[in-house]
Amino acid sequence: MEVTETNIEGVLLIKPKVYKDERGFFCETYSKKIYSDKGIKEEFVQDNYSHSRKDILRGLHYQLKNPQGKLVRVLNGSVLDVVVDIRKSSKTFSHYFSVELDDISFYQLYMPPGIAHGFCVISEKADFEYKCTEYYYPEDQFGIAWNDPIIDIRWPTSNPSLSKKDKEYSNINQVALTDLPD
Repeated sequence: MEVTETNIEGVLLIKPKVYKDERGFFCETYSKKIYSDKGIKEEFVQDNYSHSRKDILRGLHYQLKNPQGKLVRVLNGSVLDVVVDIRKSSKTFSHYFSVELDDISFYQLYMPPGIAHGFCVISEKADFEYKCTEYYYPEDQFGIAWNDPIIDIRWPTSNPSLSKKDKEYSNINQVALTDLPD
């Protein structure tokens, strides 16, 4: 497994070993011991799965009182995955990192608690899976506008399909962030 640090502290790009032959392939997608040895020591308590079509944009989501670390990957298709540092005391506060995750490279992205997360489907459809270090609490879900000019994310579409809730989120300087851990 290869682990690469990104421009945001604690956010790691992971390339698992993939063993391919004429039958197909095999790869280990998670091992507590191996990931812990690479610096990911949090315990994952919930796995989530979503299926979306092209130009669906989900995010940028976070939980305020119960922040989640996440380990994300694509099972089928391709997405542009985006993380935004929302830890106010971080030297990379409001900076973002994006990477294409797909079912060919097998890359995974790990983000610690205190990071807003979203993705946009590039392929015709995509199956997306993520492990979380905290349970999902609907009353604790917040978000940042996908098109926040302060963050200035380069999304693969200018007219994404968004949920009603995602359409209503505000810019980073207008949302609650102060209670997040540093």
